[in-house]
Formats: sequence, C-alpha cells, structure tokens
Amino acid sequence: MVKTAYITLWYPKPSETFIFREVSALRSLGLPIKVFTLYGKITKCVCRDMEYGPVPVQRLGSRSFWQCLKAVKHWWDEKPLVLTEVARCVLLRRWRDMEQTGENAWAFLAGCRLAQMFETDEVQHIHAGWANGPATAAWTASMLTGIPFSFSGRAGDIYPPCGALEEKLAAAAFVRTDAAFNIDYLGQFAPERKSSIHLVRNMLSWDTPKPAPVPMRPPYRILAVGRFVKTKGLDVLLEACKIVADRGIDFRLTLAGSGLLERSLKGLAKDLGLADKVSFPGFVLHDQVPDLIRGHDIFVMPSQVKANGDRDGLPTVIMEALVTGVPVVATDVGGIREVIHDGQTGLLVKQRDPLAMAEAVIRLAHDRAAALRMAEQGKRLVLDYYNTGRNSRRFFELITNHAPA
Repeated sequence: MVKTAYITLWYPKPSETFIFREVSALRSLGLPIKVFTLYGKITKCVCRDMEYGPVPVQRLGSRSFWQCLKAVKHWWDEKPLVLTEVARCVLLRRWRDMEQTGENAWAFLAGCRLAQMFETDEVQHIHAGWANGPATAAWTASMLTGIPFSFSGRAGDIYPPCGALEEKLAAAAFVRTDAAFNIDYLGQFAPERKSSIHLVRNMLSWDTPKPAPVPMRPPYRILAVGRFVKTKGLDVLLEACKIVADRGIDFRLTLAGSGLLERSLKGLAKDLGLADKVSFPGFVLHDQVPDLIRGHDIFVMPSQVKANGDRDGLPTVIMEALVTGVPVVATDVGGIREVIHDGQTGLLVKQRDPLAMAEAVIRLAHDRAAALRMAEQGKRLVLDYYNTGRNSRRFFELITNHAPA
C-alpha cells in the first residue's frame, strides 16, 4: 500500500470539512495516510468528530522554525545544486501579493523540513490539499527527494492563479479538481498536461439527514451559511431581502458564520431597516448545521467574484442544503452551476443582482410544490455526484496508480 503524506495549511479546519472527509475516506480504504500542516492547531469551532478524527496529524507552525532552517542546511550539505534550484523556483519569484509571498516562503522552509521527514518515514506519495502554499511545500519536498507529488485545485487557491501554477502543473504526477469547470481552466496553463487533470468530486459531509419540513409559510425562513468575506456576497443578500420586505413579504433571515465583515454586515442590516428580521447566530459547528438547515424554508448562496478573480469553487453547504431537502437560490459563480440547474434543481441568478435574487426567493416562497420538486431533483443529483464510496475510490486509485513501483 502507498504510504501517503497529505499537506494542508490547517487540519482540521472548521470551514474545510470536505478535506477532513476525504482523508478519512482514504484512510478507511486502507491507504496509510498522514496529514502534515504548515501552520499550528485551530482550537476553536472544531466539532468533536473532527477533533478526534481517525487520521494522524503532524503540525509544523512557528515552533518548527529552527528545525526548518536546520533542514535547509541539511539539504545544502546533501544536494546543494538541487536546493539552489528549488530556492530559485520558489523564493526568486514574483507571487501575486505579499500574503502569497509570505505563505510560499514559509512553504519552502516547511517543505525542506517535510522532505527530511518523508525520507525518514519512507513516504511514497505526497498530496497537497490546495494549489497554493501546500502545493509549494509538496513541490519543494518532491524536488528534494524525488517522491512524486500531486495537488488539488479548488477555488481561491487557483483564482487568480499563483505565480507558479504552470510549473506546479508541469511537475505534478496528477492534479485533482472537485469541479468540472476547473479542468479547462487549469488546462490552459499547461495544455500538454491536461490529461493529468482529473475530476474527483468531494465526499458528502454526512449521511443523508432527516428531510426538512419546509412549511413555506410567512414568516418565510431564509438561511445563508458561510464565512463573512467578500466572495460570499452576503451584502447583496441583505439588499435582496430589503426588496422582499418592501414588497410586503414577511420573512426572517439567518446569517450563520463569522469573519472580518461581521460588523459591516450587521451595520448594513440596520441601515436597511432589517435589524428585526435578521439574526446572526455566529459560527455554527459542522455537526449542528443539519438541524440549522432543517429549520429553514429557503437556502441562499449569493457568491460573487472579487475584482482580483478570487471566488468560491462549489460551496459544500449547497449540497448539504439540497440533501436536507431545502430549496436553493444561488448565483452562477464557479462550480455552482454544476449543481444548481436553473428551474430544475434550484434557481440560479446572476451575481451582484439583488433584484434577481429577491425575485427568486419570492418565486420559491409562493410556489412550495415547485420549490420542493426542485429540491428533490437537486438531492438526487447531489447523492449521485458526491457518492463517498465512488469518489474516495477514484481518489485512492489516482494516488496508488501514480506511486513508484
């Protein structure tokens, strides 16, 4: 069996349940996999099943700084020419912004330390859960050791592309993406490697939950869940709800999550005269999300693309809403349109269009039968696309087929 190292920034991370599920699924198939994180441990908002998951974890973080420097010295003594080339590839490069420059510089140092550890542990394959810093660390470790590596390209890690995406695509044994639209996008950076880019969708975060009742009676209960960041478009949702309110329709909106924009979103709700209609319960633990979804009539995902190209890929919570039987309104961003087929599995609207979003919400509220029919069709599609057994087996085979004989 192929001894595999899985690199990510944090693990487990509350907003990355899909990564937790995929490494757990690979482990359940018998793959000897261990997670390595570039940063330390997150101690808040981690539900119990993620806190005590089945996969072993080793974290680097700031405490490993001197070990990383010693690892650089080790590789300078062992392979000075290779280390020089690796440093040139990673450090002497213009990344897309200062944050990425810092992340990738640390990924280089961490990659040197990981390379030592992987040789000692006789790791046979390295996979990075993201195309940015984790893939840089995997690439660094691979160049130093010769161990093949792969990475996943998802959303903000490839939009906009990092400064080394083309080289990473060329060097990787394979690339995995969880949304079909990313195949052509990634392929344009390395056309000769397009055949090595594979669609492996994520695994469902839980077993099929008890269906939501969806009474669809005033006050209509609307829900959005996500990080309070620009790409989520929650300000547009609030503007849409203002239109719904102006049309005399009674509703209650729940914005569940946390982030840098929390204060501004609360201020906007107040300015729009919606303070008595909008609740902010804060971050909701993943194992509590099914009950939260089940208590609502309509789920809205108002994603949008930032000016620099950053965007959502395919937010997992959309699938979770559909599996629970709650009708969905979402914007046509990223991979969302692969699941939300307008008028069939939900309603799809243009990004940054509060009027279209408001009218979609009203349409569902006023036609419960059609809303439930779309939700049921969406549930069937999700259960097919995100079949845990099939998708984890496909990922397992990619890793084992690309490992050295």
